[in-house]
Amino acid sequence: MLLQRILTALVLAAVVITAVLQLPTLYFSLFIAVIALVAAFEWMALTDVTKLGSKILFLLALIIPMLGVTYWTVLLELLSEAMEWPEIKDYSDALEWFVIAPVLFWVIMMMLIRKTGPQLLSMEFKPGFKVFSGWLILLGAWMFLSKLRAYYGPGMVMYFLLLIWAADISAFFAGKKWGKDKLAPEISPGKTVQGMYGALAAAAICGIGFTVYGWLTAVESEEAQSGMLRFLNGLVWTDMLILSVMTVLISIYGDLFFSLIKRRKGVKDSGNLLPGHGGILDRVDSIIAAAPFFYAGILLIGRVFYA
Repeated sequence: MLLQRILTALVLAAVVITAVLQLPTLYFSLFIAVIALVAAFEWMALTDVTKLGSKILFLLALIIPMLGVTYWTVLLELLSEAMEWPEIKDYSDALEWFVIAPVLFWVIMMMLIRKTGPQLLSMEFKPGFKVFSGWLILLGAWMFLSKLRAYYGPGMVMYFLLLIWAADISAFFAGKKWGKDKLAPEISPGKTVQGMYGALAAAAICGIGFTVYGWLTAVESEEAQSGMLRFLNGLVWTDMLILSVMTVLISIYGDLFFSLIKRRKGVKDSGNLLPGHGGILDRVDSIIAAAPFFYAGILLIGRVFYA
């Protein structure tokens, strides 16, 4: 079982890394969209969406906005010509505001799980709320992971993925070695406070590595830069360190959120598509939660810096 799990993980990592580094932006977005749509089927199974018509509507509710986001600038160009309103093209970055919704969702969920985890297991939620939640988090993850790749390049996406993977691995080994205090025993008995600290420590190390890499790159490329510019660059790298730790914290509670959904359903895994790993949601739960938060942080740091 362990060998099967390791082999599957290696294959998945190779496929994802190849997609991040080699695929053009449009095809990378399509690659992420396919994963999101498969995850949508698993979400519907976990939340008892069983009618064929409801499933089709849910998938269309994801696919249509995906197409709209992908061809947003084209749509604005067409509207500009049709309505003779050239200023409409100034709204090309309006979609960035959508990041607020998934970020707020995950921050609220983190606080709720921390404070009222056991109560959430027995609380009744309306079907519409469960459908909307799945739509929001899946669309948000796809949208802002795609934008991260399009605007900041494959290097930033790889840093984000390595950050999440390093945190997951560190949480596992720290929990095995020192774990004694349960983080959320009613939701996920295997997760410990010590494992969470291991994940946050890994995030801090990744942030420091990013800091060193960024500082060396800045020194090499701008030997004559002023002291103030060095200070500003240092501030950005410090912000990245904080963002890395906070992103991993959100990812931990994203994992717990999906564990909560599975426990409410009475299943261990979201599916059986991946040998030794369960379903797609079992592998990307942390990424789904962390992607909008990480993108929002990058966006905020960039705007503050350039301002």
